[in-house]
Amino acid sequence: MELNYFRDRLFDLLNDSEGMGIADLNADERNSLLAVRTEDGNVFEIVC
Repeated sequence: MELNYFRDRLFDLLNDSEGMGIADLNADERNSLLAVRTEDGNVFEIVC
C-alpha cells in the first residue's frame, strides 16, 4: 500500500465519520501530517 493512498483513505475515513466530534482536518503533505481538531478544541497530529 502506498503512503499517499493510505493517507488519503485515512483522511476520508476521519472526514466521513460521525459522532467522533471532529471539527477540522488539515493535511500537511510536506511533513506527512494530518492535523485533527476536535469540537472541544483538542488537536492531534497523525504522522503518515
